[in-house]
Amino acid sequence: MARPPRKARSKSAGASAGTESTANAAAIRSRLDGVDWSKVQADLDAQGWAVLPKLLRHAEADLIAGLYHQEQGFRSHVIMARHGFGRGEYKYFNYPLPPLIQALRTAAYPHLVPIANQWHERMGKEVRFPPDHVAFLERCRRAGQTRPTPLLLEYAPEDYNCLHRDLYGEHVFPLQIAILLDRPGEDFEGGEFVMTEQRPRMQTRAMVLPLGKGDAAIFAVNSRPMKGTRGDYQVKLNHGVSALRSGKRHTVGVIFHDAA
Repeated sequence: MARPPRKARSKSAGASAGTESTANAAAIRSRLDGVDWSKVQADLDAQGWAVLPKLLRHAEADLIAGLYHQEQGFRSHVIMARHGFGRGEYKYFNYPLPPLIQALRTAAYPHLVPIANQWHERMGKEVRFPPDHVAFLERCRRAGQTRPTPLLLEYAPEDYNCLHRDLYGEHVFPLQIAILLDRPGEDFEGGEFVMTEQRPRMQTRAMVLPLGKGDAAIFAVNSRPMKGTRGDYQVKLNHGVSALRSGKRHTVGVIFHDAA
């Protein structure tokens, strides 16, 4: 069952939301520091994705989803059908990012760097990632990748997102995060987060990630290592969203490399 539309925010409400967002950013950093990252790595190594349950409280999810129809704070608005990406729309945030998004990006990155570097080593890639996100963004900037990539997506009935990879230039951090901002089965029906994995000389494997409101999916952007009988080899992954049957669905995506 679809919930009532969110009310428009007044200027004073917007200021209050900004203060609230800043306060929640500190809480999110603390939550990320408390995650069992060894389990996250084990899940990522085993299947290419991991779920952090309830990374966002419902109020925080509503706060982010409520940004979608604001005029300010975004650098571009993409109608997916115009580009053959699917059906639905999304907006890329502009710098400076909202405090909650900035906190998610900068606080999660250091925990993911050891996994990213280990994956690159196992896949025989020479690139290694610095421990600090600012240093990685500076690497992107020198290569002409200066546009922020965190984005907010909105789906209505019959909308979907084709399988894809979020590659925006030469420098690609191999992991990204998507957080569901609505309640499946209550705010919307359908709209499952789907991933596929293509192993050499094998048929494609499909996976549906079990997400609730506020849950974060961490997943491979492009490829991941897999252990074989003759050592590690590389498998390719895509992600997308199945068709929504009813309601509205919002997701915030946190990608760690910037775009050219």
